[in-house]
Amino acid sequence: MKNQWNLLLALMVILIIAIFSVINVEPVTVNYLFGKAEWPLILVIIGSVILGALFIGLIGMVKIYQLQKALKKYESEND
Repeated sequence: MKNQWNLLLALMVILIIAIFSVINVEPVTVNYLFGKAEWPLILVIIGSVILGALFIGLIGMVKIYQLQKALKKYESEND
């Protein structure tokens, strides 16, 4: 049941981001360290969401790896 609520919540967030992105299609200037570029705001929003999700996923994977490593250590100490 918890997974269904998580899926429903994720779909609602994706829908809100999609609606917000489609409403904002005007071009904006993006300043990089080495220059500037004109990008549609929809691409900036979607790119930011994707990079944020990848960053959070990477942090989660590192934490899972650390927990698995600690679990193996404790299991070997108990044996």
